[in-house]
Amino acid sequence: MLIRLLRTYLLRYRGLLLIVLGLTFVQTMGTLFLPSLNADIIDKGIATGNTGYIWRTGGIMLVVTLVQVVFAIAAVYYGSQAAMAFGRDVRSALFHQVTDFSAQDVAAFGAPSLITRITNDVTQVQVLVLMSCTLLVAAPITIVGGAFMAVREDGPLSLLLLVSVPVLIVAVGLVIIRMVPQFQVMQVRIDRINEVLREQITGMRVVRAFVREPHEARRFGGANDELTMTSLRAGRLMAFMFPTVVLVLNTSSVAAIWIGADRIGNGQMKVGALIAFLSYLIQILMSVMMATFVAVMAPRASVSAERINEILDARSSVVPPANPVTRLDAPTSLELRHVEFKYPGAEHAVLTDITLRVAAGETTAIIGSTGAGKTTLLNLVPRLFDATGGDVLVDGVNVRDLEPELLWSRIGLVPQKPYLFSGTVATNLRHANPDATDDELWDALDVAQAKAFVTAMPGGLDARIAQGGSNVSGGQRQRLAIARALVRRPGIYLFDDSFSALDLATDAALRAALVPVIADAVTVIVAQRVSTIRHADQILVIEDGREVGLGTHHELLESCPTYQEIVASQLTEEEAA
Repeated sequence: MLIRLLRTYLLRYRGLLLIVLGLTFVQTMGTLFLPSLNADIIDKGIATGNTGYIWRTGGIMLVVTLVQVVFAIAAVYYGSQAAMAFGRDVRSALFHQVTDFSAQDVAAFGAPSLITRITNDVTQVQVLVLMSCTLLVAAPITIVGGAFMAVREDGPLSLLLLVSVPVLIVAVGLVIIRMVPQFQVMQVRIDRINEVLREQITGMRVVRAFVREPHEARRFGGANDELTMTSLRAGRLMAFMFPTVVLVLNTSSVAAIWIGADRIGNGQMKVGALIAFLSYLIQILMSVMMATFVAVMAPRASVSAERINEILDARSSVVPPANPVTRLDAPTSLELRHVEFKYPGAEHAVLTDITLRVAAGETTAIIGSTGAGKTTLLNLVPRLFDATGGDVLVDGVNVRDLEPELLWSRIGLVPQKPYLFSGTVATNLRHANPDATDDELWDALDVAQAKAFVTAMPGGLDARIAQGGSNVSGGQRQRLAIARALVRRPGIYLFDDSFSALDLATDAALRAALVPVIADAVTVIVAQRVSTIRHADQILVIEDGREVGLGTHHELLESCPTYQEIVASQLTEEEAA
């Protein structure tokens, strides 16, 4: 999974990677050249008392060091560019993939997990790419070049590398193998703690209202302890790795000095050559250690890459049409033909055999008990879900055959839970139409009965709105969401219980103001209050996902027992008549 992700999103920056490789090669060659020059100073300068040679060789070493520093800085710069661009592209791909998901797909993965994958998981892989560009690339060059230079200084002593390097690789490999499962569990634990924290912050009022702070503190503490224990297990393994590397490094150095001193005593080796060999030995083992450091990150990055690819490989349950219809010429209409919807794995369908037609200028209301499937039915029109049976038609065309942007442009949806984005009143309203003028915004606010309180807010249209609209009341939030839909001036209005937070006077005023605005549009209203829908052209009554009544208010009072029960629970006998 990790290799596939890197091949897809990193190889597009192969130019930068080649530059990094070239710069790192020059910098590493300079690093490997310095011990050889140092050996020459000892053997040909200090040993013979040749001060001029020492100065000349020392000057060359300074030049090589300067080149090495410049090339190292450039390699890190271009490596960072490649890594940051890689992370940006992966996050962008995940974002667009998730925004294409249906509501059903988002629920399947879970919002906390999706957030973790887009942020934490991408960061894990991005850091691995950065470390690879800055550390890992130099490791094989140093190992191969250092081995060559070590053999050049003293062949027999270089046999020590055949023992040190494999021992180090095996020791590190055993630790990494045990770390992989811990990192897999760690990402799941991070998902869990994000889920708990998100629930507690979102539901803070409920927690306080029922005095559940101690329980929620214990729940968060449990998730936190699980993550801590997993992190500690991974940390202990990581802590064991570096002492192992240092032990192998120091043991190899002692062995090199011991064997080298004996060879110097026998006249088979010079002092400068031994010092150079020690430098190459340290460089080789340090490179193995740096490669090990990157390798430590690879298991966690691999787990993260698997989670990222799981999102990228997922296919939305709402599939765009292969040959979409891009133009609608028929009069505005909405039709449902024997519609059925069933969640994957569910035993029973949420909706069964729903048939309905709404022409332009008509208002259809949907009413029923809680959980009857009213919101699900409404969500089938903009394809937040796809019907598992039957057809949903907009302007005579099946929504599955319409270009998604064209379908959405025809619909103004006010969801059951109105959501406002952080920004201003104007930016929230212009989500529906970015080109809307201030006058159009004020007109929409006037119809939605929101003009008065927006005028009273500091800045008017430029008044600040907090994330989720938390700085305005529920009724104000609902009216702003209605105004946002009105700004679009769509052919189809879908109001999903959008008047529930309004008092009766505001509800009546808003519905009266809506009449001229929706005169030529298809309007579907999901409501709980009979007073909101009693004047609709037709009312669809749903019970347990089935149609049990369709007609006007007075027709249903005579023919539909379910509607009679709803009316009896809300209106007096005189009001119902």
